[in-house]
Amino acid sequence: MKASSSKASFAFTPENLARAKAIIAKYPAGRQASAMIPLLDIAQRQNKNHLSRAAMDYVADLLETPRIKAYETANFYTMFNKEPVGESLVQICTTTPCWLRGSDGIEHACKKKLGIGAGETTADGKFSVMKVECLGACVNAPMVQINDDFYEDLTPEIMEKMLDDLKAGRKLPPGSQTGRRGSCAQNGPTSLKGKAGSNA
Repeated sequence: MKASSSKASFAFTPENLARAKAIIAKYPAGRQASAMIPLLDIAQRQNKNHLSRAAMDYVADLLETPRIKAYETANFYTMFNKEPVGESLVQICTTTPCWLRGSDGIEHACKKKLGIGAGETTADGKFSVMKVECLGACVNAPMVQINDDFYEDLTPEIMEKMLDDLKAGRKLPPGSQTGRRGSCAQNGPTSLKGKAGSNA
């Protein structure tokens, strides 16, 4: 995705500016550019979950570092969105474990319920869908990330219900959607069942 070409200006709110200054203060003099990632994150959250060119410029100027450094950082890390996205950003993991466990079905469920494919946003601006690489819960595949939360052990039916709940404004419980605890086997623990010190 390319950076938004919006020419609108950007500045932190007083609250976010105070947060930014507190973060910058953690670094030694002359090393304030080390605060680039957290400040870009604050800017993205303030800017409706995307980084405009003006937002990146503002952060770079605040850190007294060349603007290219902000562009490089925003383009390297996939957590930064260079185009506007929906209020609920659904990121579908398509790396091998999730793919083997049915991520294609999760993608189809999103298309069925939302009417959009990967890389698209609904006309009302409520949802965006994108494919991403490993989200780090391979043993509980397939999974998605929606904004800041992770949802695991999905099926197409569970995904459709989650989208219905989001549309209705209901909060989704993050984590396994089947009640699996930790990363134990799908049918329950298979080892280390006994208490410590027992012969079980």
